[in-house]
Amino acid sequence: MATEPLPQHYLQLTGIRKQFGNFEALKGVDLTVQRGEFVCFLGPSGCGKTTLLRIIAGLEAQTAGTLQQAGRDISRLAPAQRDYGIVFQSYALFPNLSVADNVAYGLVNRREPREKIRQRVAELVALVGLPGSEAKFPAQLSGGQQQRIALARALATSPGLLLLDEPLSALDAIVRVHLRQEIRALQRQLGVTTIMVTHDQEEALSVADRIVVMNHGVIDQVGTPMEVYREPATPFVADFVGRINVLQGHAAGEGRLRIGASEFHCAHARAPGSPVKLYLRPEDVLARPIAAGDSNVFDARIEKIEFLGSYCLVRVSSPALGEQGLTVYLSLNFLAEQQLTEGSVLPLRLLPERMRLMD
Repeated sequence: MATEPLPQHYLQLTGIRKQFGNFEALKGVDLTVQRGEFVCFLGPSGCGKTTLLRIIAGLEAQTAGTLQQAGRDISRLAPAQRDYGIVFQSYALFPNLSVADNVAYGLVNRREPREKIRQRVAELVALVGLPGSEAKFPAQLSGGQQQRIALARALATSPGLLLLDEPLSALDAIVRVHLRQEIRALQRQLGVTTIMVTHDQEEALSVADRIVVMNHGVIDQVGTPMEVYREPATPFVADFVGRINVLQGHAAGEGRLRIGASEFHCAHARAPGSPVKLYLRPEDVLARPIAAGDSNVFDARIEKIEFLGSYCLVRVSSPALGEQGLTVYLSLNFLAEQQLTEGSVLPLRLLPERMRLMD
């Protein structure tokens, strides 16, 4: 007898609202997470992302709305009745228990056989890169190692859903980068559906299959990292995810934009004369190559150079932009090769296909 395929919609949230007194933390959130997907909830502090994660975990009760996991309604189930593992920012390891006992905690509560528990603990400790540390205690481990053990504990019961509540924010920058790569590799290896809460846009862009950008209790945009970065749906998303230039201008007819006294070609149309804001990433302003006959070319004066290692953030201004400032990325080698310093003038080009207009 053929078995029915598992539904692709692994987690479905419908109309999720959360009220804290007179404050509405979540305002009717709808979201679908696919099986095996890595999703990041991204947004500033107070946007509702952690509240939404806690509602999925059953640690917080929604005021309204429903949740379904693998086709099962979990809207009012207690945390213990839901199928997930969770990793907190603070590790939340038991200081008086060894690494082995911390990892085994959920398995012991399920009354699994002792030998099975021992094998599973050894397997998971090796999986997170800490073989042989079973007898150690949390205080003997670094922050990154403790977070690895917290991850192993969350995976011990083979949950269908892994929840990560800003798991890397307490770690040093270098450790954070290494560990996020390891978490992503581990998630791909296990195929476990994963939701991570973060306020770190670089973290979300580097690990997520899809990013859910939240602001003031609503979802502003859901998309792949490339979609969210290249095609922001709202001014908030454009401003929050990555660096962005914002220039004031007016539409000047089909595919044309007026900034100051200059006209530029762009890929978007607006009614002639209507005020618009142009959103443009620093990497979409080219200093080379610029060929004869290229559109959107103008001379700019370097106002400030901010050294950031292999590249520099360069602030420029130009009469062509009505003296509005513009930030561009230039490599250290290019600046040296062209002998560019503050006060130098160089030609720049705005890429028409990257110019995003918003009312």
